[in-house]
Amino acid sequence: MFREGREEDEEGAQQPIVTTGSIVWGVLLRSAIIVVVSFTILEITGQRNWWLPFIVWLFAVYPAFRQFTVFQERIKKVEEETLCGSCKHFDASSQLCKIYDEHITKSYIPCEGLDWEPLSYEDKRDG
Repeated sequence: MFREGREEDEEGAQQPIVTTGSIVWGVLLRSAIIVVVSFTILEITGQRNWWLPFIVWLFAVYPAFRQFTVFQERIKKVEEETLCGSCKHFDASSQLCKIYDEHITKSYIPCEGLDWEPLSYEDKRDG
């Protein structure tokens, strides 16, 4: 669920695998599985669920937290190394250009720099 990097689609374009949505989806899926399995085990053993929050943290939330920190470091690197990173149309949470609705890479800029607009002070402060 928490893979790294990018994958190529049918047309050869690079698509990010890890986005904010994939991290949230991973937490929800793992949490649901852990809750179902934990309640089943608790019913079989007859114990109370005092340790359920610890297990959910250990197997669902903590891996997502670590992946999110890696994701944020990768986004900072993209923002520093690409023209899109300093554009007001760049959406860091999904790694795409809002105008063209296409994912960016270090070697691919959707607008080729023609629709680039610098971030204003308000944009920097809000983001």
